[in-house]
Amino acid sequence: MELTLERPGDHLYIRSVSAEGVHVGERVYPGSLILSASEVLADWPVRDLGELNEERLEPLFALAPEIVLLGTGPVQVFPPAELLMRFYGRNVGVEVMTTRAACRTFNILVSERRNVVAALLPPGPES
Repeated sequence: MELTLERPGDHLYIRSVSAEGVHVGERVYPGSLILSASEVLADWPVRDLGELNEERLEPLFALAPEIVLLGTGPVQVFPPAELLMRFYGRNVGVEVMTTRAACRTFNILVSERRNVVAALLPPGPES
């Protein structure tokens, strides 16, 4: 699914999402990643939501976002409430959605110059 036709000059954007992974600019990221308007952290070690813990949230918080989009793969799955409380305790909004939806939302929010970070699990096949 192609998400954008033009490349913005001043921030990273998600070009498309496929079963291969998330296409950021000219590169494909097949695994989990963290993405901000200016940075890609492709070595995020979370492969499924069960591996998400407080320590693995730290790279997100280090980017000082106002909102985090948590893309949970092909299906929307909510993390445990105690992990969600880590966001609220830091005054960071969090939206949980499928990875494909998080990618679309990321592009919109970053184009509005919002301080957004996307934490994305692999998107899986299109359904």
